[in-house]
Amino acid sequence: MTKFSERVEEVSISGIREVFEAAGEDAINLGLGQPDFAAPAHAREAAAAAIREGLADGYTENKGMESLREAVADKHARDQGVDVDPADVIATAGGSEALHIVMEAHLDPGDEVLIPDPGFVSYDALTRLAGGTPVPVPLRDDLTLDPAAVEAAITDDTAAFVLNSPGNPTGAVSPPEDVREFARIADDHDVLCISDEVYEYTVFDGEFRSPLEFADRDNVVVVNSASKLYSMTGWRLGWVTAAPDRIERMLRVHQYAQACAAAPSQFAAEAALTGPQDLVTEMTDSFRRRRDLVVEGLCDIGLDVPTPGGAFYCMPEVPEGFVDECLERGVIVVPGEAFGEGGRGKARLSYATDEASLEEALEIMADAYDAVTD
Repeated sequence: MTKFSERVEEVSISGIREVFEAAGEDAINLGLGQPDFAAPAHAREAAAAAIREGLADGYTENKGMESLREAVADKHARDQGVDVDPADVIATAGGSEALHIVMEAHLDPGDEVLIPDPGFVSYDALTRLAGGTPVPVPLRDDLTLDPAAVEAAITDDTAAFVLNSPGNPTGAVSPPEDVREFARIADDHDVLCISDEVYEYTVFDGEFRSPLEFADRDNVVVVNSASKLYSMTGWRLGWVTAAPDRIERMLRVHQYAQACAAAPSQFAAEAALTGPQDLVTEMTDSFRRRRDLVVEGLCDIGLDVPTPGGAFYCMPEVPEGFVDECLERGVIVVPGEAFGEGGRGKARLSYATDEASLEEALEIMADAYDAVTD
């Protein structure tokens, strides 16, 4: 009999991908967490120029080009007012690889990682693949993570907890006082706060704050990427920032699994970080309009949905059969349980698509709702 790793056997194919593959080609896709904007022109040109001039043909440093890491450090100084040494940055193959090397570098078998429930699908899977044990922490009614619930869940086996604000799949934004509390918890309990900040720029209500601003630097690892900040999902360029000893351990994983992030993508990300930021404002304004359109439409249908403060997701409560009925009618939404038991009875909708498609999808969802509630 073929033998497989027990860790891999604990992980299944993402429920998000299963929904995509079950849908028809003409379906309106409200399941994909991908901005529908073009990447910044200056970022694309920087990559093209590097390719034309033969600058992107070889390996870069394992950590990534120094100029890119300096751009990341400058971004932290500009946006959070914190000093980051470029040597304490690793450029990765997207935020997903950044999360992976965080888990691999910090977990031993049996170590617990507290994750939001519902939460991004990779938190559970990557914890398991690293030999750890994911411990779901239910969210509040407004779908934010409660610092008190995190602190109450800490045990002697807890190695880390994950903060994701703005959040996927919820769109919820943690208030500054909660972020400060998460920083205190990391320091007081000497556990690692893994702060997933990939939706940092997409905030409509409240404000984005990073625990890096408040905690001892040794107790926070920040994961970010160009994917959602600059609509560069296909470029697969992320980064991780942490204290030197943590960076050195994560580099050991990164250099053997990946060697270095793709050079053309590094040139593009550096240009995105250092060039004009007009796209950030344009995307945020557009997503705010779409958020308002979708939330109002869902409420008109009769669904209960917390108003998301950021990202481009919302998570309404839905009746049984609603997700399947939407899929049958040509609208892709993701069942909430794909993001954890706390998502059961909910669905995740991404409004990262054009307003005309959103309006059509809302009409179809109204029919689907009528079909399962009549």
